[in-house]
Amino acid sequence: MAKTIVVKQIGSPIRRPAIQRRTLIGLGLNKMHKTRELEDTPSIRGMVAKIPHLVEIVEERG
Repeated sequence: MAKTIVVKQIGSPIRRPAIQRRTLIGLGLNKMHKTRELEDTPSIRGMVAKIPHLVEIVEERG
C-alpha cells in the first residue's frame, strides 16, 4: 500500500498571489477546512512546502 498524507486547508487564498491559488487547486483544495488524502510523493510534498501558511499535514498514513 502506498504512503498517503492527509492535507487540510487552513488559510484563505484571498489576496494571495495567483501561483499560490493555483497550487491549492492543484492539491484539490479550494474551501476552508477541506481535507484531501493524497499520495505521499516528492511533488506533493513540494507543493505543500510552497504554501505552508495555507495548508497543514494532518496525518501521515502507511
